[in-house]
Amino acid sequence: MEPDPSSPMFRISSTLAHPSMYKVSHSSLARLPLIVGRLTVVIMLADALSIGNALATPRIASLDWTLAETLVALDAPPQSLAQIDDYVAWVGEDVPDSVTDLGLRTQPNMELLASLQPDEIIISPMFSNLEPLLSEIAPVRTYSLYTPGTEVWPELQSLTRQLGELSGHQTEAEQLIAATDARMDELSALVPHDTRPLIAVQFMDARHVRVFGAGSLFVAVMEQLGLDNAWQETTNAWGFTLVGIEHLASLDEARLVVVEPLPAGVSEALEASGLWQHLGSVKRGDVLTLPPVWSFGSLPSATRFAETLVSAITANETANESAEASTERDSTEGASADAGH
Repeated sequence: MEPDPSSPMFRISSTLAHPSMYKVSHSSLARLPLIVGRLTVVIMLADALSIGNALATPRIASLDWTLAETLVALDAPPQSLAQIDDYVAWVGEDVPDSVTDLGLRTQPNMELLASLQPDEIIISPMFSNLEPLLSEIAPVRTYSLYTPGTEVWPELQSLTRQLGELSGHQTEAEQLIAATDARMDELSALVPHDTRPLIAVQFMDARHVRVFGAGSLFVAVMEQLGLDNAWQETTNAWGFTLVGIEHLASLDEARLVVVEPLPAGVSEALEASGLWQHLGSVKRGDVLTLPPVWSFGSLPSATRFAETLVSAITANETANESAEASTERDSTEGASADAGH
């Protein structure tokens, strides 16, 4: 069909096709490289923003405290976490206000979790029974730690790298590993050479404790610091043995390290317990009480335990030296007074 010259569209097309529409002045040509350059910069910035959004930290929901504390240390905190108040009490660290509490670790609020639309849900084998339900909301990843027959320290580092990859914070993961190793070296240099072998415990009630041995975070840290672990009994998959406090009596030469929190009423009960009061470490007055550290934690917990342990040891040594100096001074003054008479 021939076009109608009288139609508006024909007139517009003719105008656009006229050669005068495409006359370019010399000044316009001179500005062309600048315009193209600016356009290129704009396009590059847009591409960078698109890539940045694509590589943004995924929305991660965690039922496991060990995984959560690692993500926090990588500056990639989870979007949501189970039992935040208990996490703070047992792990000993806060989480950002942006983290949503999912309720119980064993019974998370599924409706709330679904409404948050996480990209990934991370768990440990302890919560594997929840995987079928969780997988209806988002992909579920299971990360293991304290695997029987595996050395704890390399496994801690491996977990850090795995979570660095998941969160897109691989650089931060390597920095955390390097910083932890460096901190252990610094702290080990502060430990007195004559420090007694240690027994790390957490109270379950006034008569029973978890004693940490081979395969535990606490003993792995002791090894990094060059400290001896006095508990050589068989431990479970998490590196501890549950015993009555009477089992500690056979290790009178060892020094007790009590890791808080203490269950309600335990402190008062121990003051009235003849069994506790007759333990060697208690009689010597060299029991070390540390603030809460997650006993099944990762590198952040390892550093907290190391720092609080070394701080307690050195503070106790300083107090003992001061007491000995005071006793010696009193003896000297007493002898001088007797000589004067």
